[in-house]
Amino acid sequence: MPVVHLLDYVAGNVRSLANAIQKVGYQVEWIKSPDDIRNSEVLILPGVGHFGHCVSQLSEGGYLEPIRHHIESGKPFMGICVGLQALFSGSDEDPNIPGLGLLQLRLQKFSNKGKSVPHIGWNSAKPTSQIGSAYECFYGVRPDSKYYYVHSYSVPYIPGTLEKEGWSVAAATYGEEMFVGAIARGNIFATQFHPEKSGRAGLHTIHAFLNSQMLRVFETPSQVCRDCGGLTKRIIACLDVRANDHGDLVVTKGDQYDVREKNGVDASRKVRNLGKPVELAKRYYEQGADEIVFLNITSFRDCPLKDVPMLEILRRTSETVFVPLTIGGGIRDLIDKDGTPISALEVATVYFKSGADKISIGSDAVTAAEQYYEAGEKVFGTTAIETISNAYGNQAVVVSVDPKRIYVNAPDDTTHHTIKTAYPNAEGQSHCWYQCTIKGGRESRDLDVRQLVKAVEAMGAGEILLNCIDKDGSGSGFDLELINDVKAAANIPVIASSGAGKPLHFEEVFEKTPTDAALGAGMFHRGEYTVQEVKEYLGGKGFFIRKFEAVS
Repeated sequence: MPVVHLLDYVAGNVRSLANAIQKVGYQVEWIKSPDDIRNSEVLILPGVGHFGHCVSQLSEGGYLEPIRHHIESGKPFMGICVGLQALFSGSDEDPNIPGLGLLQLRLQKFSNKGKSVPHIGWNSAKPTSQIGSAYECFYGVRPDSKYYYVHSYSVPYIPGTLEKEGWSVAAATYGEEMFVGAIARGNIFATQFHPEKSGRAGLHTIHAFLNSQMLRVFETPSQVCRDCGGLTKRIIACLDVRANDHGDLVVTKGDQYDVREKNGVDASRKVRNLGKPVELAKRYYEQGADEIVFLNITSFRDCPLKDVPMLEILRRTSETVFVPLTIGGGIRDLIDKDGTPISALEVATVYFKSGADKISIGSDAVTAAEQYYEAGEKVFGTTAIETISNAYGNQAVVVSVDPKRIYVNAPDDTTHHTIKTAYPNAEGQSHCWYQCTIKGGRESRDLDVRQLVKAVEAMGAGEILLNCIDKDGSGSGFDLELINDVKAAANIPVIASSGAGKPLHFEEVFEKTPTDAALGAGMFHRGEYTVQEVKEYLGGKGFFIRKFEAVS
């Protein structure tokens, strides 16, 4: 089996990339020293996170010059995400750290004008060279496919600039900004998107690169690329995972976070068992889910970190699921079973190495937000959100919010931000605020959801997973008022969660709110609807979604 050398410099989830390389028929060997690069034939440089941190890691490890020599020698080289960014002269993310300088352009941060930042989700990579109606595609990058991006900084695409230097370019558009999605020249191929997280389309590009299939003319009807520049609406499948009464890991679901059976013949109130997590994740991937979220709702507090069951779930899932995986639960500073202190960053690193692409922080984010306001809206640099985002980038940190409605007679009755709701309570109160909770909704805090969003964004969170205790398990649709309220306050992407019961609810949330993604759980686990059926329904309603791909 041919060998590919992969450089892991604490750059996020490299396990999925290794699995993707093996999936297309190649063996992975890890670069452990600069000398290993000199002896490699095919080198892949992945990367997730902060430009300065990643390039500094390479420099301190003595890898930059061997990488440069490998490229200059004409050997095949592929860069992914920060692996692409490192090829340029520098980035505004860290102006004091130079890149390799193979291309004399700098990365710039996306504008927040009319869109959320980071840019997270499935977008196009449209080759810029055409002959009539035919596209000159390279390494399998096709104008009619969607690829997974997650980044805040990009190389602005200026027509003709890179092409004049002999580069093949595929460009993408986010809002009004056009940026470089992929480039190739000679022995070099680099993508801003993550092919290992881009489903079948991404596996195709990895296979094409490893088989030296550089150029292919792609004839496409003009209507295929009508919407090539747009970011799709994401459909996410969420799996609440916990141990049942027998110690087996199961996917469960409840209403208002009560996951035990309530009535009928099951008087013992057993934990509701809706399936096995690895099998369900694979099923949803094959149905076209854009992301998979695992929420570890018991945190497995009595296990040594190295034996946490979720690690094995991530390892096994990443072998067959090639879309982003988010893990939440237990990611905090802790004391291991043997008494060893372990930082939240170390915990997150273990999860990333096991297959996670993003981590989700819940209760600890509320505590950190309270400290932020107690200190006069000051960040300390020591919270889990800050340490993890500083190392891996804010796009790797999701904050999971569990708010509930608190009704009041008038806005002056509370110091918190209120909305006038179209759904008064039984007492006729038509104003409410959204109170943050912790510990799975069991404990309320004197903090509203807008305060939380503002605080965690300042700390470096890159995305909000917006739950709603009042809607959880109801199957009655999303809390549209809550979503609109949070989106009005947030500059980062928001995932709408809680309440989805049928495809119509996804139509409503995308039609009536500017949410970036929507999440379903029980309706998928119980087999009432499939992910594919939801996406086909949305496509029929004119929404821009990633089309279903049969998984090979």
